[in-house]
Amino acid sequence: MARKPRLHYVGALYHVMVRGNDGKNIFANEEDRYRFYLFLQEGVEKFGHRIHAFCLMDNHVHLAIQVGDKPLSRIMQNLCFRYTQWINSKQKKVGHLFQGRYKAIVVDAESYLAELVRYIHLNPVRAKIIKAPEDYRWSGHRAYMRQETLPWLTTEWVLSLFSQRLNTARGKYAEFINEGKQDGHRQEFHKGTEGRILGDDTFIDKVLRNIEQREKKSATIDAIITEVGNLYGLTEKEIVSGGKQRYPSEARGLIAYIVREINGLSLADLGKRMKRDASSLSHAVERMVSRSKREDSLGKRKKHVEKEFL
Repeated sequence: MARKPRLHYVGALYHVMVRGNDGKNIFANEEDRYRFYLFLQEGVEKFGHRIHAFCLMDNHVHLAIQVGDKPLSRIMQNLCFRYTQWINSKQKKVGHLFQGRYKAIVVDAESYLAELVRYIHLNPVRAKIIKAPEDYRWSGHRAYMRQETLPWLTTEWVLSLFSQRLNTARGKYAEFINEGKQDGHRQEFHKGTEGRILGDDTFIDKVLRNIEQREKKSATIDAIITEVGNLYGLTEKEIVSGGKQRYPSEARGLIAYIVREINGLSLADLGKRMKRDASSLSHAVERMVSRSKREDSLGKRKKHVEKEFL
């Protein structure tokens, strides 16, 4: 089956939903939630996107993310991979934490941003966990009301929709939130109005004009090894047996980086091919990424492979 074109363009706003595998909890305690906060913050710093709203429930997460030039797929794959690693290491287990791929709807920010933020922040109210959104600690609402500080959460854009005066904006935002407390489930925030898009016909046409239509290569470990091997003029055997020689080592780090970023591929599976454990491959990724920022030739190879697979 042909892959659907990625709904990505600079400035796109998404309602992102990710759930625990088989409906199981993904957060057991405060430590887990604060660790997820850390990964959200580091993701913002790394990929340059904005988070306008969020809500961490026990077994699922809602996010309102506005991307820059990095696609949502890289942002979410990085977030889910790192958090899964954290949980599995902490609980000394292996396996999937999240239920398949995240779900995302492209949202018309001009028409729906404020409503989306309200919908996300009122999730615990709809679930009858609390009666007032400010009583729930694990959403962005308290930061909007200046009851806590979350430097990675962007509140200015939404508040500016209500007033240019900050205190006035917060008051009107609070009124707006309270007006929606009786609202129930809104299917359009989960399904969109046209496929994976929420907006009118003009917005849908705009998205379809902007989406990246170029077909990506099949993202398999075989394909990644072949592509990187061709870049370096190395066979798979030379990449595996090259020890700490510069180019085989660099190639392994680049292969592991792409595998790590792609949902459905794992460093554990790559490790079997490379005859190395996942931990050593993870360290190779970090070394490669660090060097790619200093070395133009490696940076160009990294960008080339990202274009092919991410």
